Amino acid sequence: MIANQKLAQAISSLGFYEFRRMLIYKAIFFGTKVELVDRWFASSKTCSCCGNVQPMPLLKRIYKCGNCGVSIDCDLNAAIDLENAPKNPCTCKKRGIYAWGLLDPTPKG
Repeated sequence: MIANQKLAQAISSLGFYEFRRMLIYKAIFFGTKVELVDRWFASSKTCSCCGNVQPMPLLKRIYKCGNCGVSIDCDLNAAIDLENAPKNPCTCKKRGIYAWGLLDPTPKG
């Protein structure tokens, strides 16, 4: 799951819901936000340059896009996709939990 065995053991024994709850608590404490992305978002199968979705076996470590021809490390590609995912409104209904506990940061009034 994670390269750091102590962290992996702590998360697996704690459960992901409790880990998420603690992460949101820390975000509120430090004044940051937690971005939520749909669990089925295909970050490792989507090209970070053109958005093309293609099958990607887990054994392949280099992502080669069949549409635009970009060649990038698959972990870096997935990280870029996850970074850009909250900007895309169709990826998840909840855009983020902000530090003040609201789902929408725009002031009402």
